[in-house]
Amino acid sequence: MDKIRSWWEPDNHADRRPALLARGKIKSAFRRFFEAEGFLEVECGQLQRSPGNETHLHALSTQVIRPDGSVETRYLHTSPEFAAKKLLAASETKIFDFARVFRNRERGALHATEFTMLEWYRTNEPYEKLMEDCTLLLAEAARVSGSKMLSFKGTTADPFLEPEQLTVSDAFTRYADIDLMATTPDGVPDRDLMAKAVLRSGIRIADDDSWADMFSRVMVEKIDPYLGIGRATILCEYPISEAALARPKPSDPRVAERFELFACGVELANAFGELTDAAEQRRRFEADMDAKERIYGERYPIDEDLLKALPLMPPTSGIALGFDRLVMLATHAPHIDQVMWTG
Repeated sequence: MDKIRSWWEPDNHADRRPALLARGKIKSAFRRFFEAEGFLEVECGQLQRSPGNETHLHALSTQVIRPDGSVETRYLHTSPEFAAKKLLAASETKIFDFARVFRNRERGALHATEFTMLEWYRTNEPYEKLMEDCTLLLAEAARVSGSKMLSFKGTTADPFLEPEQLTVSDAFTRYADIDLMATTPDGVPDRDLMAKAVLRSGIRIADDDSWADMFSRVMVEKIDPYLGIGRATILCEYPISEAALARPKPSDPRVAERFELFACGVELANAFGELTDAAEQRRRFEADMDAKERIYGERYPIDEDLLKALPLMPPTSGIALGFDRLVMLATHAPHIDQVMWTG
């Protein structure tokens, strides 16, 4: 049985060092890109009252002990999003953060408990502008790392080609032969209609699977692995029920201004035309926490300050990119541990 090498052993570090040096070059190049675009780099606090309110995100918690001995629960953030939006409400207009973030129940070739998330926000600009950013950043990551192709597990994507744009509805039709919008009459998810369509597609479901559960299963089994092959894919126009922090698309309120960036079958980024309706945001948070409590037996507090800040935000587009994952693809690393300085 092969010995598992620790990250600090000299031979292991020597093997990883070229990818780590490329990581630094990519980060420096990205900083130059954002500074040239007029962005301000910020540093969002990691300890928050709420770690985020998405159903399947799991946080690490700790306790803050005040000088008087009182104790309050705090969470290591799963994203700098909530703090960043408060900065936008405070009048910042273009910001980015190379944030260290934390997620429980996630470990594998593409997942680490602690990792780097690059988030950036543009006020008063459409979310399509973020698509342009992604196109430029993919090419820049490859250029500075000396890679002609992005690669992962035998698949490749040319970072210098314009990404394919594909709606979620079209992806369901192409890869799963499912008419997704027919399962959401009047924009309302219908569990029974989805169940019939998913079963016809050859995917097993459980009796207690919700519409959202089945949506996720189709994405994971039938769609995600085939995106970003040959060139990157921008998967856009998610059903409104699958976009917790995104605003509806004006031309079709059944779908949201949300896209994800894929390369080599790997999800790299998640972007929103940001929702600023505090009442609707509260409703979505509470629904997601009800689902979390049903599935996992726990819920996280809602950030009341965020809800107070949302009406002060101008129209905003924001995106979170898994920086370690992009470095992996640019350096052809097989595991996220290969591109992280320490374990």
